Parts: sequence; structure tokens; C-alpha cells
Amino acid sequence: LLFLWSITVSIFGIGGLLGSSGSRYLTVKYGKKKCLLCNNLLMIVAASMMGCSKITQSFEMILIGRFMCGVSAGLCVPLHHQYVGEISPRRLRGFANSTSSFFWSLGKAVGQISGQRELLGSQSLWPVLMASCGLPALVQLVTLPFFPESPPYLFMHKGDQEGCKKAIRQLWGEGHHQAEIDDIKKEKATMKNTKILSVLELMKEPAFRWQLYMIVILTATVQLCGNNAV
Repeated sequence: LLFLWSITVSIFGIGGLLGSSGSRYLTVKYGKKKCLLCNNLLMIVAASMMGCSKITQSFEMILIGRFMCGVSAGLCVPLHHQYVGEISPRRLRGFANSTSSFFWSLGKAVGQISGQRELLGSQSLWPVLMASCGLPALVQLVTLPFFPESPPYLFMHKGDQEGCKKAIRQLWGEGHHQAEIDDIKKEKATMKNTKILSVLELMKEPAFRWQLYMIVILTATVQLCGNNAV
């Protein structure tokens, strides 16, 4: 039982690793908006499986649901940063990119509070608690179709300049947005002359070695600081 419980807890991280590894390929091929919509469906399916696990008396559904949640979370983090940053006007871009960390922490806090025995952590209500992760995904699934695709994606990957301008007008209103379009053109020109490194190539590149050391140490320190134990 302890072994199965350990796998159930840790498989979320394995799913997250797989999801984040495939995020770049999926966003380039299908676009940020489509990927987010599909990701919401994945999270809703995972939440439904975990919520129905008690009725079906299947711990395997919790195991699979946790893995799917991990994949969804691994995809969502880079997708959120990219999509929100690209649809935000320049003056709000820094604020928009910080929302991911804020809501990630808020979600953890709400989940831990809701998991108290006096609330949803009781023997009868824990399936509701496990299925609750599907609620934000459902909200985004309903609202996201009203938003356009990322303007930089339309321009740089699809070559749709008119679609890019239309998306910018829909997001930021009518007005003169030539400066933003020029920024996208410069970014596209820069990308043509820049080799995109794979994860393995990035790890082998001496110029980025100290930055990688710092990121790995900081991330490991956060995980080992006792937060999970608490």
C-alpha cells in the first residue's frame, strides 16, 4: 500500500516532465490556443476519472488520473507563459507573465485548505476534492474560444499577417499598433538567424552552463526545503 501510494503521489511529476518536454513541438505545430483547449479537455478527463474512482472502486483510476494531471500541468505552465505574454500589451507583459506563479501558489493553498477533514477531506467528500481540479479547466475551456490565437504565432509560424493584425485589434482595440507588429517582424528575423537548441544541446552548451547550475540548484532547494513534507 505504501509503495502504491508513493507511486500515485510521484507519478504527477513524471507526467509533468513528459508534458513540459513536448510543449515546444505541440505549440509550433498546433498553436498556443489549440494546445490550451486540448489541455483543458485532458484535465477534465483526468478530474472525472479521479472523481469516479470511489464509485468504481478502482485505485488505478486515481493513478492514471494523477499521471494525466501531471501531463496537463507540464503542458500548461510553458503554454500559459507564452500565450498570456504574447497577447498582452507591452506595458502589461511583465505583470501577465507573473500570474502563472501567483495562481500556481494560490491553487496549492486553496487545495490544502479544501483538503481539511472539516471541508472536502472527509471520507465521503474526497472524490469531490480530487475532481475539483477540472473546474478551472472547464472555465477556461468555455471562455478561451472567445480569445484569438497568439499574434506572434500567426505571423511567425503561419505567415498570416492579416490574421495577426486582426488578432491584435481584437485584443487591444482599434488603434495604431504598428510598433507591436514591427517587434514581431524583428523577432521573426532574429529567429531565422538563431539556432534553436534541444534540451541536450542546451545542457552541452558552455555559455549557458552557469545559468543551468543556478536554476537546478534553486529548483532542487525549493523541493528539498521541507514544503512537501509539511
